[in-house]
Amino acid sequence: MLYRTCVKRLLDILLSAVALLLLSPLLLALWILVRRRLGKPAIFRQQRPGKDARIFTLYKFRSMTDERDADGAPLPDAARLTPFGAMLRRNSLDELPELWNILKGDMSFVGPRPLLIRYLPLYSKEQARRHEVKPGLTGWAQVNGRNAIEWEEKFRLDVEYADRLSARFDLLICAKTVKAVLSRKGISQKGEATVEEFKG
Repeated sequence: MLYRTCVKRLLDILLSAVALLLLSPLLLALWILVRRRLGKPAIFRQQRPGKDARIFTLYKFRSMTDERDADGAPLPDAARLTPFGAMLRRNSLDELPELWNILKGDMSFVGPRPLLIRYLPLYSKEQARRHEVKPGLTGWAQVNGRNAIEWEEKFRLDVEYADRLSARFDLLICAKTVKAVLSRKGISQKGEATVEEFKG
């Protein structure tokens, strides 16, 4: 209980502050590259629900262009995802600005991934329990298939994490995250640039 209520947050503050300091040269280099190759702004901002479904602003490096069709509507994700953007996603480099979200307290290093606001009314009562904990940079679902697994299984794993949250479980997930990132598996669902939309 102490880990859940106090220690986890202290570790998030300490580790995110150190990571932001150590990775600042890489973050600056990526900001410059993203701005040159994909346009500005280099940082993608989007409102997402966090713990208790409270809304916060998520920060990521953009990985898509702003290309639009003749009617002004954005092209499909697959058409806007460049090889450079795909490389950022494969190596999870697009997620690095979320370290700022962790330092601020919007997120934790480990927890269910923050999804779209429009999904909130589509969750079952059980699925909505994923918001009992802070969203994370990595999570139990991410190390068990990432985007390649079905939504139902992803939510089951998210709720399992909320029930099992502990220092030992977080360490296990962090260790498995390294393996998952290096393997580069599960980045997208078959036939999708990332993952199909959740429709309830």
